[in-house]
Amino acid sequence: MGPIIQFIKNNHNLYVEELQSLLRIPSISTLQENNEDMKHCATFVADKLKQAGMNRVEIFPTEGHPLVYGEWLGAPGKPTVLIYGHYDVQPIDPIELWDSPPFEPTIKGDNIFARGATDDKGQMYIHIKSVEAFFKVKGSLPLNVKFLIEGEEEIGSEHLGGFIEQHKDLLKCDAVLISDTSLYEAGIPTITYGLRGLAYMEIEVTGPNKDLHSGSFGGAVANPINVLAEIIAKLHDKNGRITIPNFYDDVLPLTKEEKKNFELLNFSDKNLAKELGVKELTGEAKFSTLERLWVRPTLDCNGIIGGFTGKGAKTVIASQASAKISMRLVPHQDPKKIAKIFTKYIKSIAPKSVKVKISDLHGAYPSISPLTGKALKAAAVAMEKAFDKKIVFMREGGSIPVVATFQRMLKTPTVLMGFGLNSENLHSPNEHFSLTHFQLGIQSSAYFFEEFSK
Repeated sequence: MGPIIQFIKNNHNLYVEELQSLLRIPSISTLQENNEDMKHCATFVADKLKQAGMNRVEIFPTEGHPLVYGEWLGAPGKPTVLIYGHYDVQPIDPIELWDSPPFEPTIKGDNIFARGATDDKGQMYIHIKSVEAFFKVKGSLPLNVKFLIEGEEEIGSEHLGGFIEQHKDLLKCDAVLISDTSLYEAGIPTITYGLRGLAYMEIEVTGPNKDLHSGSFGGAVANPINVLAEIIAKLHDKNGRITIPNFYDDVLPLTKEEKKNFELLNFSDKNLAKELGVKELTGEAKFSTLERLWVRPTLDCNGIIGGFTGKGAKTVIASQASAKISMRLVPHQDPKKIAKIFTKYIKSIAPKSVKVKISDLHGAYPSISPLTGKALKAAAVAMEKAFDKKIVFMREGGSIPVVATFQRMLKTPTVLMGFGLNSENLHSPNEHFSLTHFQLGIQSSAYFFEEFSK
Protein backbone atom coordinates (compact mmCIF):
# COMPACT_ATOMS: atom_id res chain seq x y z
CA MET A 1 0.00 0.00 0.00
CA GLY A 2 2.99 2.30 0.40
CA PRO A 3 3.21 3.42 -3.26
CA ILE A 4 -0.56 4.09 -3.42
CA ILE A 5 -0.58 6.16 -0.22
CA GLN A 6 2.45 8.11 -1.43
CA PHE A 7 0.74 8.73 -4.79
CA ILE A 8 -2.32 10.09 -2.96
CA LYS A 9 -0.15 12.41 -0.89
CA ASN A 10 1.80 13.61 -3.92
CA ASN A 11 -1.38 14.52 -5.80
CA HIS A 12 -3.14 16.38 -2.99
CA ASN A 13 -3.02 19.79 -4.70
CA LEU A 14 -4.43 18.34 -7.92
CA TYR A 15 -7.28 16.70 -6.01
CA VAL A 16 -8.11 20.00 -4.34
CA GLU A 17 -8.19 21.79 -7.71
CA GLU A 18 -10.57 19.15 -9.09
CA LEU A 19 -12.77 19.45 -6.00
CA GLN A 20 -12.94 23.21 -6.54
CA SER A 21 -14.21 22.61 -10.08
CA LEU A 22 -16.94 20.33 -8.73
CA LEU A 23 -17.91 22.85 -6.04
CA ARG A 24 -18.30 25.64 -8.61
CA ILE A 25 -21.33 23.87 -10.09
CA PRO A 26 -24.51 25.24 -8.39
CA SER A 27 -26.28 21.87 -8.23
CA ILE A 28 -29.20 22.95 -6.01
CA SER A 29 -31.74 20.18 -6.45
CA THR A 30 -34.73 21.97 -4.96
CA LEU A 31 -34.70 24.95 -7.39
CA GLN A 32 -36.01 24.51 -10.94
CA GLU A 33 -33.75 27.28 -12.22
CA ASN A 34 -30.78 25.02 -11.43
CA ASN A 35 -31.99 22.03 -13.46
CA GLU A 36 -29.35 22.53 -16.15
CA ASP A 37 -26.70 22.82 -13.46
CA MET A 38 -27.86 19.47 -12.09
CA LYS A 39 -27.34 17.85 -15.51
CA HIS A 40 -23.94 19.51 -15.80
CA CYS A 41 -22.92 18.18 -12.39
CA ALA A 42 -24.08 14.65 -13.21
CA THR A 43 -21.97 14.76 -16.39
CA PHE A 44 -18.98 16.07 -14.42
CA VAL A 45 -19.23 13.18 -11.95
CA ALA A 46 -19.66 10.64 -14.76
CA ASP A 47 -16.57 11.98 -16.55
CA LYS A 48 -14.50 11.74 -13.35
CA LEU A 49 -15.62 8.14 -12.84
CA LYS A 50 -14.45 7.29 -16.36
CA GLN A 51 -11.12 9.05 -15.78
CA ALA A 52 -10.73 7.17 -12.49
CA GLY A 53 -10.91 3.80 -14.26
CA MET A 54 -14.54 2.67 -14.23
CA ASN A 55 -15.13 0.65 -17.40
CA ARG A 56 -18.89 1.17 -17.33
CA VAL A 57 -20.38 4.57 -16.57
CA GLU A 58 -23.99 5.48 -17.21
CA ILE A 59 -26.24 8.42 -16.41
CA PHE A 60 -29.76 7.21 -15.62
CA PRO A 61 -32.48 9.85 -16.10
CA THR A 62 -35.36 9.95 -13.61
CA GLU A 63 -38.52 12.03 -13.43
CA GLY A 64 -36.40 14.32 -11.27
CA HIS A 65 -32.62 14.63 -11.41
CA PRO A 66 -30.33 12.02 -12.97
CA LEU A 67 -28.47 9.22 -11.19
CA VAL A 68 -24.85 8.45 -12.05
CA TYR A 69 -23.73 4.82 -12.05
CA GLY A 70 -20.24 3.41 -12.52
CA GLU A 71 -18.64 0.01 -12.11
CA TRP A 72 -15.41 -1.96 -12.41
CA LEU A 73 -15.85 -5.70 -11.93
CA GLY A 74 -12.40 -6.94 -12.83
CA ALA A 75 -11.65 -8.82 -9.59
CA PRO A 76 -13.47 -12.18 -9.85
CA GLY A 77 -13.86 -13.97 -6.54
CA LYS A 78 -13.32 -10.78 -4.58
CA PRO A 79 -16.01 -8.79 -2.70
CA THR A 80 -18.01 -6.02 -4.34
CA VAL A 81 -18.51 -2.68 -2.62
CA LEU A 82 -21.18 -0.18 -3.69
CA ILE A 83 -20.21 3.43 -2.97
CA TYR A 84 -23.12 5.82 -2.52
CA GLY A 85 -23.01 9.61 -2.47
CA HIS A 86 -24.89 12.64 -3.76
CA TYR A 87 -23.93 15.56 -5.96
CA ASP A 88 -26.86 17.84 -5.12
CA VAL A 89 -26.57 20.56 -2.50
CA GLN A 90 -28.74 22.73 -0.29
CA PRO A 91 -29.90 26.26 -1.25
CA ILE A 92 -27.53 29.05 -0.26
CA ASP A 93 -29.94 31.35 1.62
CA PRO A 94 -29.35 33.62 3.43
CA ILE A 95 -26.65 34.75 0.98
CA GLU A 96 -25.76 37.84 3.06
CA LEU A 97 -24.36 35.62 5.82
CA TRP A 98 -21.71 34.06 3.58
CA ASP A 99 -18.19 35.47 3.98
CA SER A 100 -17.31 34.37 0.43
CA PRO A 101 -19.49 33.46 -2.60
CA PRO A 102 -20.94 29.96 -2.00
CA PHE A 103 -20.04 28.70 -5.48
CA GLU A 104 -16.59 30.27 -5.64
CA PRO A 105 -14.57 27.81 -3.50
CA THR A 106 -12.29 29.69 -1.14
CA ILE A 107 -9.43 28.17 0.86
CA LYS A 108 -8.78 29.67 4.28
CA GLY A 109 -6.14 27.89 6.30
CA ASP A 110 -6.94 24.17 6.25
CA ASN A 111 -10.57 24.58 5.13
CA ILE A 112 -12.25 24.93 1.76
CA PHE A 113 -15.43 27.04 1.90
CA ALA A 114 -18.29 26.41 -0.56
CA ARG A 115 -21.81 25.03 -0.63
CA GLY A 116 -21.52 21.24 -0.78
CA ALA A 117 -17.93 21.16 0.47
CA THR A 118 -18.66 18.68 3.26
CA ASP A 119 -22.24 17.68 2.32
CA ASP A 120 -21.54 15.74 0.20
CA LYS A 121 -19.31 16.64 -2.74
CA GLY A 122 -16.06 16.65 -0.80
CA GLN A 123 -16.80 13.37 0.94
CA MET A 124 -18.16 11.67 -2.18
CA TYR A 125 -15.15 12.74 -4.27
CA ILE A 126 -12.81 11.05 -1.79
CA HIS A 127 -13.68 7.61 -3.15
CA ILE A 128 -13.34 8.58 -6.81
CA LYS A 129 -9.77 9.74 -6.16
CA SER A 130 -9.00 6.63 -4.12
CA VAL A 131 -10.10 4.38 -6.98
CA GLU A 132 -8.07 6.43 -9.42
CA ALA A 133 -4.93 6.06 -7.29
CA PHE A 134 -5.12 2.26 -7.53
CA PHE A 135 -5.43 2.35 -11.31
CA LYS A 136 -2.61 4.88 -11.68
CA VAL A 137 -0.22 2.87 -9.49
CA LYS A 138 -1.29 -0.77 -9.97
CA GLY A 139 -3.57 -0.74 -12.99
CA SER A 140 -6.40 -2.45 -11.13
CA LEU A 141 -8.38 -2.63 -7.87
CA PRO A 142 -8.10 -5.38 -5.22
CA LEU A 143 -11.91 -5.81 -5.26
CA ASN A 144 -14.95 -4.93 -7.35
CA VAL A 145 -16.37 -1.42 -7.11
CA LYS A 146 -19.71 0.13 -8.03
CA PHE A 147 -20.74 3.77 -7.65
CA LEU A 148 -24.26 5.17 -7.29
CA ILE A 149 -24.25 8.98 -7.05
CA GLU A 150 -27.68 10.64 -6.89
CA GLY A 151 -28.95 14.18 -7.33
CA GLU A 152 -31.97 14.23 -5.01
CA GLU A 153 -30.67 13.48 -1.52
CA GLU A 154 -31.35 17.01 -0.30
CA ILE A 155 -35.00 16.76 -1.43
CA GLY A 156 -35.80 13.33 0.00
CA SER A 157 -34.34 10.94 -2.64
CA GLU A 158 -37.79 10.66 -4.20
CA HIS A 159 -36.76 8.47 -7.13
CA LEU A 160 -33.90 6.52 -5.56
CA GLY A 161 -35.99 3.82 -3.89
CA GLY A 162 -37.74 2.96 -7.13
CA PHE A 163 -34.42 2.81 -8.96
CA ILE A 164 -32.92 0.46 -6.37
CA GLU A 165 -36.03 -1.75 -6.48
CA GLN A 166 -35.83 -1.99 -10.29
CA HIS A 167 -32.05 -2.50 -10.44
CA LYS A 168 -31.31 -4.92 -7.60
CA ASP A 169 -29.14 -7.11 -9.84
CA LEU A 170 -27.17 -4.12 -11.10
CA LEU A 171 -26.56 -2.90 -7.54
CA LYS A 172 -25.87 -6.33 -6.00
CA CYS A 173 -22.91 -6.06 -3.63
CA ASP A 174 -21.34 -7.31 -0.41
CA ALA A 175 -21.37 -3.92 1.34
CA VAL A 176 -22.52 -0.35 0.80
CA LEU A 177 -19.98 2.35 1.67
CA ILE A 178 -21.26 5.87 2.43
CA SER A 179 -19.31 8.99 3.41
CA ASP A 180 -21.95 11.52 4.43
CA THR A 181 -21.49 11.59 8.20
CA SER A 182 -19.13 13.23 10.68
CA LEU A 183 -16.09 12.48 12.77
CA TYR A 184 -16.63 12.58 16.51
CA GLU A 185 -13.89 15.20 16.79
CA ALA A 186 -11.31 16.65 14.41
CA GLY A 187 -8.60 14.10 13.70
CA ILE A 188 -10.44 11.22 15.41
CA PRO A 189 -11.28 8.30 13.06
CA THR A 190 -14.96 7.51 13.52
CA ILE A 191 -17.41 4.87 12.35
CA THR A 192 -21.10 5.74 12.62
CA TYR A 193 -23.07 2.52 13.00
CA GLY A 194 -26.57 3.74 13.88
CA LEU A 195 -28.96 6.42 12.64
CA ARG A 196 -32.31 7.56 13.95
CA GLY A 197 -35.40 7.52 11.76
CA LEU A 198 -38.18 10.06 11.56
CA ALA A 199 -41.93 10.48 11.77
CA TYR A 200 -42.97 14.03 10.82
CA MET A 201 -46.55 15.04 11.56
CA GLU A 202 -48.76 18.11 11.38
CA ILE A 203 -51.67 18.92 13.72
CA GLU A 204 -54.38 21.37 12.62
CA VAL A 205 -56.86 22.57 15.23
CA THR A 206 -59.98 24.41 14.04
CA GLY A 207 -62.42 26.17 16.37
CA PRO A 208 -64.96 28.78 15.24
CA ASN A 209 -65.66 29.20 11.52
CA LYS A 210 -63.89 32.59 11.44
CA ASP A 211 -61.54 34.74 13.51
CA LEU A 212 -63.40 36.31 16.45
CA HIS A 213 -63.08 39.43 18.61
CA SER A 214 -61.54 38.20 21.87
CA GLY A 215 -63.62 40.65 23.89
CA SER A 216 -66.95 39.69 22.35
CA PHE A 217 -66.38 35.96 22.24
CA GLY A 218 -63.52 35.18 24.65
CA GLY A 219 -64.61 32.72 27.32
CA ALA A 220 -67.44 31.30 25.24
CA VAL A 221 -65.57 29.34 22.56
CA ALA A 222 -62.43 27.20 22.54
CA ASN A 223 -59.33 29.07 21.42
CA PRO A 224 -57.50 26.78 18.91
CA ILE A 225 -54.11 28.18 19.93
CA ASN A 226 -54.78 27.46 23.61
CA VAL A 227 -56.05 23.97 22.79
CA LEU A 228 -53.04 23.24 20.59
CA ALA A 229 -50.67 24.38 23.34
CA GLU A 230 -52.42 22.07 25.82
CA ILE A 231 -52.14 19.13 23.40
CA ILE A 232 -48.42 19.72 22.87
CA ALA A 233 -47.87 20.03 26.63
CA LYS A 234 -49.46 16.61 27.16
CA LEU A 235 -46.98 14.85 24.84
CA HIS A 236 -44.31 14.59 27.58
CA ASP A 237 -44.54 13.78 31.27
CA LYS A 238 -42.53 15.48 34.03
CA ASN A 239 -39.60 13.09 33.44
CA GLY A 240 -39.31 13.96 29.77
CA ARG A 241 -40.86 10.67 28.68
CA ILE A 242 -43.18 10.66 25.67
CA THR A 243 -46.73 9.88 26.78
CA ILE A 244 -48.09 8.27 23.60
CA PRO A 245 -49.25 4.74 24.53
CA ASN A 246 -47.01 1.95 23.14
CA PHE A 247 -44.50 4.51 21.80
CA TYR A 248 -41.50 2.68 23.32
CA ASP A 249 -42.63 -0.87 22.57
CA ASP A 250 -40.08 -1.58 19.83
CA VAL A 251 -37.12 0.46 21.07
CA LEU A 252 -33.86 -1.51 20.81
CA PRO A 253 -32.00 -1.33 24.16
CA LEU A 254 -28.38 -0.20 24.32
CA THR A 255 -25.91 -3.09 24.73
CA LYS A 256 -23.16 -3.23 27.35
CA GLU A 257 -20.53 -2.98 24.61
CA GLU A 258 -22.17 0.17 23.25
CA LYS A 259 -22.27 1.74 26.70
CA LYS A 260 -18.54 1.08 27.09
CA ASN A 261 -17.87 2.67 23.70
CA PHE A 262 -19.88 5.75 24.70
CA GLU A 263 -17.90 6.08 27.94
CA LEU A 264 -14.64 6.08 25.96
CA LEU A 265 -15.77 9.23 24.14
CA ASN A 266 -15.43 11.35 27.31
CA PHE A 267 -18.44 13.46 26.37
CA SER A 268 -18.91 16.67 28.37
CA ASP A 269 -22.42 17.93 29.18
CA LYS A 270 -20.88 21.15 30.45
CA ASN A 271 -19.04 21.87 27.19
CA LEU A 272 -22.13 21.23 25.05
CA ALA A 273 -24.28 23.47 27.24
CA LYS A 274 -21.67 26.23 26.93
CA GLU A 275 -21.47 25.78 23.15
CA LEU A 276 -25.27 26.05 22.84
CA GLY A 277 -25.55 29.01 25.22
CA VAL A 278 -27.81 27.27 27.75
CA LYS A 279 -27.34 26.88 31.51
CA GLU A 280 -27.97 23.15 31.53
CA LEU A 281 -29.01 20.24 29.31
CA THR A 282 -32.29 18.42 29.76
CA GLY A 283 -34.21 15.46 28.40
CA GLU A 284 -35.53 12.03 29.28
CA ALA A 285 -34.64 11.16 32.88
CA LYS A 286 -32.22 8.34 33.76
CA PHE A 287 -30.37 8.51 30.43
CA SER A 288 -27.06 10.17 29.57
CA THR A 289 -26.91 12.97 27.02
CA LEU A 290 -25.34 10.72 24.38
CA GLU A 291 -28.10 8.16 24.93
CA ARG A 292 -30.71 10.92 24.54
CA LEU A 293 -29.02 12.15 21.36
CA TRP A 294 -28.32 8.82 19.69
CA VAL A 295 -30.28 5.85 21.07
CA ARG A 296 -33.50 7.20 22.56
CA PRO A 297 -36.51 8.37 20.52
CA THR A 298 -37.59 11.99 20.85
CA LEU A 299 -40.57 14.22 20.13
CA ASP A 300 -40.22 17.91 19.34
CA CYS A 301 -42.51 20.69 18.18
CA ASN A 302 -40.75 22.28 15.19
CA GLY A 303 -43.14 25.14 14.59
CA ILE A 304 -46.48 26.68 15.55
CA ILE A 305 -48.68 28.79 13.29
CA GLY A 306 -51.80 30.66 14.33
CA GLY A 307 -53.34 33.98 15.17
CA PHE A 308 -51.81 37.43 14.98
CA THR A 309 -48.00 37.60 15.02
CA GLY A 310 -47.34 41.08 13.64
CA LYS A 311 -46.17 44.17 15.52
CA GLY A 312 -48.54 45.78 17.97
CA ALA A 313 -51.76 44.27 19.29
CA LYS A 314 -54.76 42.61 17.70
CA THR A 315 -57.32 41.13 20.06
CA VAL A 316 -58.39 38.13 18.05
CA ILE A 317 -59.28 34.48 18.65
CA ALA A 318 -57.89 32.68 15.63
CA SER A 319 -60.13 30.25 13.81
CA GLN A 320 -57.25 27.83 13.27
CA ALA A 321 -53.83 26.90 14.63
CA SER A 322 -51.34 24.26 13.52
CA ALA A 323 -48.10 22.69 14.69
CA LYS A 324 -45.35 20.65 13.07
CA ILE A 325 -44.18 17.72 15.20
CA SER A 326 -41.13 15.57 14.51
CA MET A 327 -40.31 12.31 16.24
CA ARG A 328 -36.80 10.91 15.90
CA LEU A 329 -37.04 7.13 15.97
CA VAL A 330 -34.53 4.43 16.88
CA PRO A 331 -34.11 0.80 15.84
CA HIS A 332 -36.57 -1.05 15.61
CA GLN A 333 -39.33 1.56 15.55
CA ASP A 334 -41.51 1.79 12.43
CA PRO A 335 -42.43 5.34 11.28
CA LYS A 336 -45.77 4.11 9.88
CA LYS A 337 -46.73 2.51 13.18
CA ILE A 338 -45.61 5.59 15.12
CA ALA A 339 -47.68 7.85 12.85
CA LYS A 340 -50.78 5.75 13.56
CA ILE A 341 -50.42 5.71 17.34
CA PHE A 342 -49.57 9.42 17.35
CA THR A 343 -52.76 10.16 15.40
CA LYS A 344 -54.87 7.99 17.70
CA TYR A 345 -53.46 9.62 20.84
CA ILE A 346 -53.90 13.20 19.61
CA LYS A 347 -57.54 12.52 18.76
CA SER A 348 -58.08 10.95 22.18
CA ILE A 349 -56.84 14.01 24.10
CA ALA A 350 -58.35 16.71 21.88
CA PRO A 351 -61.53 18.31 23.33
CA LYS A 352 -64.83 18.07 21.46
CA SER A 353 -64.96 21.88 21.23
CA VAL A 354 -62.54 21.81 18.27
CA LYS A 355 -61.91 19.85 15.08
CA VAL A 356 -58.52 18.20 14.74
CA LYS A 357 -56.83 17.11 11.52
CA ILE A 358 -53.57 15.14 11.65
CA SER A 359 -51.35 14.69 8.60
CA ASP A 360 -48.41 12.33 8.12
CA LEU A 361 -45.93 14.49 6.19
CA HIS A 362 -42.81 12.34 6.06
CA GLY A 363 -41.23 9.21 7.47
CA ALA A 364 -37.82 7.54 7.50
CA TYR A 365 -36.69 4.24 8.98
CA PRO A 366 -33.88 4.08 11.55
CA SER A 367 -30.88 1.88 10.86
CA ILE A 368 -28.14 0.06 12.72
CA SER A 369 -25.15 -2.02 11.64
CA PRO A 370 -23.60 -4.75 13.81
CA LEU A 371 -20.13 -3.86 15.11
CA THR A 372 -19.02 -7.39 14.20
CA GLY A 373 -19.65 -6.97 10.46
CA LYS A 374 -16.71 -7.70 8.12
CA ALA A 375 -17.07 -4.48 6.14
CA LEU A 376 -17.39 -2.38 9.27
CA LYS A 377 -14.28 -4.01 10.77
CA ALA A 378 -12.36 -3.39 7.53
CA ALA A 379 -13.40 0.28 7.60
CA ALA A 380 -12.27 0.59 11.23
CA VAL A 381 -8.82 -0.85 10.42
CA ALA A 382 -8.55 1.37 7.35
CA MET A 383 -9.31 4.59 9.21
CA GLU A 384 -6.94 3.70 12.03
CA LYS A 385 -4.13 3.21 9.51
CA ALA A 386 -4.83 6.50 7.74
CA PHE A 387 -5.35 8.63 10.87
CA ASP A 388 -2.79 6.73 12.98
CA LYS A 389 -5.21 6.86 15.91
CA LYS A 390 -7.62 4.43 17.56
CA ILE A 391 -11.10 4.26 16.03
CA VAL A 392 -14.22 5.33 17.92
CA PHE A 393 -17.76 4.16 17.27
CA MET A 394 -20.82 6.38 17.54
CA ARG A 395 -24.44 6.64 16.58
CA GLU A 396 -25.96 9.73 14.98
CA GLY A 397 -29.08 11.57 16.06
CA GLY A 398 -30.09 12.54 12.53
CA SER A 399 -31.48 10.51 9.67
CA ILE A 400 -30.09 9.31 6.33
CA PRO A 401 -33.12 7.49 4.87
CA VAL A 402 -31.15 5.85 2.05
CA VAL A 403 -29.19 3.75 4.58
CA ALA A 404 -32.29 1.89 5.69
CA THR A 405 -33.42 1.69 2.06
CA PHE A 406 -30.21 -0.10 1.04
CA GLN A 407 -30.40 -2.44 4.03
CA ARG A 408 -34.05 -3.27 3.35
CA MET A 409 -33.90 -3.65 -0.45
CA LEU A 410 -30.42 -5.05 -1.08
CA LYS A 411 -30.14 -7.00 2.22
CA THR A 412 -26.61 -5.64 2.44
CA PRO A 413 -24.60 -4.22 5.37
CA THR A 414 -23.91 -0.49 5.26
CA VAL A 415 -20.73 1.23 6.42
CA LEU A 416 -20.86 4.92 7.33
CA MET A 417 -17.27 6.15 7.06
CA GLY A 418 -17.62 9.91 7.36
CA PHE A 419 -14.95 12.61 7.29
CA GLY A 420 -16.90 15.80 7.97
CA LEU A 421 -17.50 17.66 11.20
CA ASN A 422 -20.82 18.81 12.64
CA SER A 423 -19.21 22.24 13.06
CA GLU A 424 -18.63 22.64 9.31
CA ASN A 425 -21.94 24.46 8.71
CA LEU A 426 -23.57 21.88 6.47
CA HIS A 427 -26.93 23.34 5.32
CA SER A 428 -25.82 26.75 6.64
CA PRO A 429 -23.85 29.76 5.36
CA ASN A 430 -20.06 29.32 5.22
CA GLU A 431 -20.15 25.57 4.76
CA HIS A 432 -16.61 24.19 4.68
CA PHE A 433 -14.54 21.01 4.71
CA SER A 434 -11.14 20.27 6.23
CA LEU A 435 -8.54 19.60 3.55
CA THR A 436 -6.65 17.46 6.07
CA HIS A 437 -9.70 15.24 6.48
CA PHE A 438 -10.15 15.25 2.68
CA GLN A 439 -6.62 13.87 2.32
CA LEU A 440 -7.00 11.35 5.16
CA GLY A 441 -10.33 10.30 3.68
CA ILE A 442 -8.75 9.35 0.36
CA GLN A 443 -6.12 7.32 2.22
CA SER A 444 -8.81 5.67 4.39
CA SER A 445 -10.79 4.71 1.30
CA ALA A 446 -7.70 3.13 -0.28
CA TYR A 447 -6.92 1.18 2.88
CA PHE A 448 -10.57 0.04 3.02
CA PHE A 449 -10.41 -1.44 -0.49
CA GLU A 450 -7.29 -3.38 0.51
CA GLU A 451 -8.68 -4.55 3.87
CA PHE A 452 -12.13 -5.55 2.60
CA SER A 453 -10.60 -7.42 -0.34
CA LYS A 454 -9.05 -9.81 2.18
